[in-house]
Amino acid sequence: MPNACGSCHLMSGQGHPESADIAGMPAEYIIRQMSYFKTGARKEEARMGPIARAVSDEDVRQAAEYFAAVKPSPFVKVIETATPPKTYVSADARHRRIMPDGGTEPIGRRIIQIPEDPMQVTIRNPHSGFIAYVPPGSIRKGEALAKGGGGKTIQCDICHGEKLTGLGEVPRLAGLQPVYLARQLITLQNGASAGTNAALMKRVVAKLSEDDIIALAAYLGSLPPR
Repeated sequence: MPNACGSCHLMSGQGHPESADIAGMPAEYIIRQMSYFKTGARKEEARMGPIARAVSDEDVRQAAEYFAAVKPSPFVKVIETATPPKTYVSADARHRRIMPDGGTEPIGRRIIQIPEDPMQVTIRNPHSGFIAYVPPGSIRKGEALAKGGGGKTIQCDICHGEKLTGLGEVPRLAGLQPVYLARQLITLQNGASAGTNAALMKRVVAKLSEDDIIALAAYLGSLPPR
């Protein structure tokens, strides 16, 4: 039996860093992504590939219509800092937590995302969100890139809507978790995500550096989701 969608994405659809925020995403977009997981065009064999192959088309449609009807709300707070708290990756919780002995460390070229309330996040409270620490200057740089970056990429609002909250069957970017956004941009670059939509993104991601991806993810995550 496949896992219930809400066990990873939460019944609010907003998910955790290891999954995706699908709250308010167009139903047809969700259905299309599930078809990509099923065929292997979008590679994710740890969970989504097997799940997509196990569920029926009708189950996928019903779940997609449910999450499409959920209104997204702010779930991640993006903070620029050169010295975030020291963290470790909790294997059980599948996300970062603050080190018990405290302290800070240089952020380097990273996004450090931690729960606002570790206990509430561990019990999958759909109202308990995350904090994403990003390098200083990331949000401003990301905004410039989202507007085309002087020709380095293509402005996001052409396809994703004026406020980046989605347009038709094109998903929103605003308010998504920065770790997820960075992961998706990387998989689009390296070919782990294929399909019609991924082909449209090739020119967008082709010239982006690792620092660019971090900045874009920080900016998009800082925006209101609707």
